[in-house]
Amino acid sequence: MAKPVKIMETVLRDGHQSLLATRMRIEDMLPQLSALDKIGYKALEAWGGATFDSCLRFLDEDPWERLRTLKQNLRTPIQMLLRGQNLLGYNHYSNDVVEKFVQKASEHGVGVFRIFDALNDVRNLKVAIKAALNCPEKPEVQGCLVYTISPVHTNESFVELAKELKNMGCHSVCIKDMSGLLKPYVAEDLIKKLK
Repeated sequence: MAKPVKIMETVLRDGHQSLLATRMRIEDMLPQLSALDKIGYKALEAWGGATFDSCLRFLDEDPWERLRTLKQNLRTPIQMLLRGQNLLGYNHYSNDVVEKFVQKASEHGVGVFRIFDALNDVRNLKVAIKAALNCPEKPEVQGCLVYTISPVHTNESFVELAKELKNMGCHSVCIKDMSGLLKPYVAEDLIKKLK
C-alpha cells in the first residue's frame, strides 16, 4: 500500500516572514485558522524563525501567548522551526537554556520541532533534539539536511548526515532547501539514496 504524501504548510511562519518581515499579528491569523485546519495538513509551521523576535520587538505581542492562542484554535499540529543550539537567534545558547526553551515550547503547543543547523554541524543539533525527544508531550522531532552546493556537499554526504540524525533519535528527516538550489534530478537521486 502506497504511503500518502503529507504536506506541511508554512504560511503562518515563512509566508509572512519572507513577504512581510514577520509582521503578521495573531489577530490577522485567527480568522483563517479554521479554514487552514480543515485542509488536513500534517502540520502548520507557525512558530520559530523570526516570529519570536518580531513579536517582542515590533508587534508588542507575547510570543508564548501567541503560541498558546494558536494551540487553542487549531487541531492540526503546530510546527516550529528551531535553529538548533541557536534556538531562534544567531548566537549559541548554553545547554540549559536550549533544554528549557524546548520544554516550554512543547508545553505551550509545539507538536513538531523542525531542527536545523545552517552548517549541518550535528554538534549544534544534539541538545535541541535530545530536549525535544524528552518532552512529556511527545512531539515529533524532525532533523534537517540543509541543502547546499559545494565540492564537499554531495548526495552521499547528505545521506550520512541523515543517518546521524536517525541515530540521534529523529522521527523524520527534512531536506531544507532554503535557497532553492536543489534541482529536480538531483532531488530524485538524493531521495532515492535517502530511502
